[in-house]
Amino acid sequence: MEIAQPRDLERYLSLAKRRHGELCRQKRIFNARNRIIGGDTDAWDAQVHDQKIKEATEKARHETFAAEMRQNDKITCILEGRERRDRKSLCKAINDFQQTFQKPETRREFDLSDPLALRKDLPARQSDNDIRNTVSGMQKFMGEDLNFHERKKFQEEQNREWSLQQQRERESARAHQRCAEDLYFKTRLQFDETAKHLQNLESATRKAVCAAVKEFNRNQATESVERKTREKKQEQEDDLAEISNLLRGDLLSENPQQAASSFGPHRVVPDRWKGMTREQLEQIRLVQKQQIQEKLEKTYGRSLYKSTH
Repeated sequence: MEIAQPRDLERYLSLAKRRHGELCRQKRIFNARNRIIGGDTDAWDAQVHDQKIKEATEKARHETFAAEMRQNDKITCILEGRERRDRKSLCKAINDFQQTFQKPETRREFDLSDPLALRKDLPARQSDNDIRNTVSGMQKFMGEDLNFHERKKFQEEQNREWSLQQQRERESARAHQRCAEDLYFKTRLQFDETAKHLQNLESATRKAVCAAVKEFNRNQATESVERKTREKKQEQEDDLAEISNLLRGDLLSENPQQAASSFGPHRVVPDRWKGMTREQLEQIRLVQKQQIQEKLEKTYGRSLYKSTH
């Protein structure tokens, strides 16, 4: 087993570094795109792609926030309008109740503060049948009440009319209350339907935004895959073209014409010369043999050379 020496390791390391540098240099030289642009296009494309995704995400987020703000504004306006109408309806109901059931003339103390009391006041006595002729007024005495039955009947009719009027007023108040409650419930239902419709619109908007973002991401991914495929295909074509050029070129085909010098046929270019051909080597060996034979003949003579061979 052969043991590697430190010098051999250093030599192998320097050779590997030289090969790696040569491969990197060839990659930079033969890649036309990087050589012309002079930059890392993959990093630039990745940065542009990330920036587009970030802008699309920010735009979708802002649109979502704007939709939520518009939705909240609509709901706030609806609630404020509902509260304003409820307050107005309550004030109107209180005023109607006061005007219907709490009139000033229905109070017990109204006679004391009636501004038209003197104008409405009747004379102390109009006739013998005047109901205001009390005992203390000394206008009518016991036994002189000749229209007792008519007066009693009139009082009964008056009580009956008052009772019917109160019943009608109570029924009217109940009917108004029912109408107000029905209107309130209808308004509540309408507001609930409007809120539900707005909520559905909000949900549809969110779904549309999510679908748009998803479709955008899908398109970006598809474009990225297609771009990488095109780049890989172009790189393969460039590599095949480079390999074909190298195979068909003079460097690997060892064409002897590439080493021919312009100073004459007996001169060659050292960095392109691949060595002599087999015919040239055979010609040189033949000439060397002839020279050896001539030298031996010249030194020992033709006869001695023939006897030894």
